[in-house]
Amino acid sequence: MTILEVKNLNLGFEFENDFRQALYDVSFSLDKGKMLSIVGESGCGKTMSAMSILNLIPKTARIISGKVIYNGENLLDKSQKEMQKIRGAKIALIPQDPMTSLNPLYTVGNQLLEVLKIHQNLGGKEAEKKALEALEAVKIPGAKSRLSNYPHEFSGGMKQRAIIAMALCCNAEILIADEPTTALDVTIQAQIMNILNDIKVNNGTSVLLITHDLALVSEYTDEIAVMYAGRIVEQAQNQEFFANQKHPYSKALLKSLPSNRGVDLETIQGQPPTLFQKIVGCKFNPRCSYCTEICTKDVPQLITVEENHKVACWNI
Repeated sequence: MTILEVKNLNLGFEFENDFRQALYDVSFSLDKGKMLSIVGESGCGKTMSAMSILNLIPKTARIISGKVIYNGENLLDKSQKEMQKIRGAKIALIPQDPMTSLNPLYTVGNQLLEVLKIHQNLGGKEAEKKALEALEAVKIPGAKSRLSNYPHEFSGGMKQRAIIAMALCCNAEILIADEPTTALDVTIQAQIMNILNDIKVNNGTSVLLITHDLALVSEYTDEIAVMYAGRIVEQAQNQEFFANQKHPYSKALLKSLPSNRGVDLETIQGQPPTLFQKIVGCKFNPRCSYCTEICTKDVPQLITVEENHKVACWNI
């Protein structure tokens, strides 16, 4: 069952004497109790797509068109006051940088209690019990004593777990995790991903994961959407994607991952385009080894090539 659907989202940025489009007809859906991973290089539009769902875009950004359907309603039609009731309580955000997401002046326990007061209208012993349960659920050692700790007494991985605990406190139906393992070592990355997977499996929570790391999501995600220069260029179920990826950019991303010892890594030539670069046709064409004449003239549309597998490429 689909719980969230983004339809033909177009977004751009206002500059002093100019407007530049950054997202082009971005469409994807998230099913209940499933994890969808949006992957791609930095600057491709992953985070902006996710932030548009919660209407947390910068002041210079403007949504041109599109819909974000949640529980039958278009979130883009809602006021900021209406969205405040949805953020955290229904759709929770795990931000990219846990270091700056916790208030250094308040204990972790106080911040958990504040979330429960605002979104669940809970206080007293009941709130304290739920805050403790949330910390225990994200596997923070000595959770009871940790409630009285300040953020600076937590490691980076523990800060990220505390942020996830806040989302758990609200019983949110959807978690948006924006690069939740950035700046964490490999062991802690796996622990964070295991926690998100446990939440998905045990609570039936839907997870929208934003990441640049295909290797990280391979064993956890149910579906993958690959973004490049503001467009989704491929979308498929996990096993289908890793066995049968079709877009040249997807293939290049996978070939750049460390695999067998003694095998040289392949690189993707060039750089992703900026908002100010004008590229006619497919925006990947300057970096694509499969590029043909039509690729430099027309933009390929995202079409279904097999069951539950969509690709935007002229040469498949």
